[in-house]
Amino acid sequence: MEAEGRVPGPPLPPLPSGGGGGGAGAEPEPPACAAGAARAPPPAAGVLEFDDEEDDLEVFSKDASLAEANSFSPSMPISPSSMINQYKFEDEPELRDLFITVDDPESHVTAIETFITYRVVTKTSRSEFDSSEYEVRRRYQDFLWLKSKLEEAHPTLIIPPLPEKFIMKGMVERFSDEFIETRRKALHKFLNRIADHPTLTFNEDFKIFLTAQAWELSSHKKQGPGLLSRMGQTVRAVASSVRGGVKNRPEMFTEMNDYMETFSQKINVLDKIAHRIYKEEREYFNEMKEYGPIHTLWSASEEDIADSLKGVASCIDKCCKATEKRMAGLSENLLPIIHEYVLYSEILMGVLKRRDQIQGELDSKVDALANRKAEKDLITEEIGKLEDKVECANNALKADWDRWKQNMQYDMRSAFTNVAENNLHYYEECLATWESFLTSQTADLHVEEDSEDRP
Repeated sequence: MEAEGRVPGPPLPPLPSGGGGGGAGAEPEPPACAAGAARAPPPAAGVLEFDDEEDDLEVFSKDASLAEANSFSPSMPISPSSMINQYKFEDEPELRDLFITVDDPESHVTAIETFITYRVVTKTSRSEFDSSEYEVRRRYQDFLWLKSKLEEAHPTLIIPPLPEKFIMKGMVERFSDEFIETRRKALHKFLNRIADHPTLTFNEDFKIFLTAQAWELSSHKKQGPGLLSRMGQTVRAVASSVRGGVKNRPEMFTEMNDYMETFSQKINVLDKIAHRIYKEEREYFNEMKEYGPIHTLWSASEEDIADSLKGVASCIDKCCKATEKRMAGLSENLLPIIHEYVLYSEILMGVLKRRDQIQGELDSKVDALANRKAEKDLITEEIGKLEDKVECANNALKADWDRWKQNMQYDMRSAFTNVAENNLHYYEECLATWESFLTSQTADLHVEEDSEDRP
């Protein structure tokens, strides 16, 4: 079954920090602090640090025949992305026991609102599920609820982003087929990223989301924290931020914070440039659609060069179709990936702030212990609990940081190699079209010259 959100394994050489593993078939849910207990510190901060050249050579030379074979052989991969995919499928073990598909969008119109629901099909072999297959329908608000519950239960884990309320605003119309399909793919990836996470996949609210019928899910939502509880959490978060910076933040998390600030700036610039390229490509495509028919109309009034003009119109039409295909590649393979990591950058900054809030609570208790001798025993006990909480938060974030960086490197590499491959095919196709036309025109010219030379 399709699983777009799958965490790819072998295509990337292992990171120095040694994290990022774990699929949905892992052991039952460990405590948050155990998720990264045995993991080394994350790599040094750097922006979009892809693997070194030597590592790339190692990946692409797993099969010696790939390097030695003729690159134009139809039986062999002809691009880096093709080799990455082959390497992945040959070496990756199948360990998953939870498969989720989001499909079949359906529009609902009521007197109050119009919304879309999606079918969520789950197949699993886990013992904690009462059945091996479930089928439910969920709307976007249900996905938002799940994300908020995961953030509430695991404040220092990196929860995958959801598509925004108006994805690619200004480029597609809401409720259009393109918009709905873009959102369906994003929701599919969201659920599968959770399913592949070694901790989130065992979350009870996630299980309920996958299995409960609509009325059961609605009833379960009402059991969540009330307004006053949520307000209390918000007040504590604001109070923590007002107290200022964390005094005893480990250097590792300072490096993470610096990395994410720079990463956020760079990925936002990439997102803007990618959308501008797509917009310019669309404008070029629209003009080209008008350019071809003009030559066809022109040929009707120029008998001597009618065939040549029709040939130019045919070439423009073929190039127009190739351009449309390249635009589809950009909108499907590049724009969503880059924008997903724009959202990820916001999520990670929030996770780092929540970790600092836990650290801040510990620091405030330590300060209180130094100033209040009478309640020393009570405060000492609270400090012990907060130290455990900080350690759990640190270990959980370190483990997820390693996993996120590995996924980010793979996704970015795949996206840009796909774009490069699509551009290569596009220019080869257009070049072949025009070369064929020029060859035919040259041949016709030689025939005319030969006929004129004959007596």
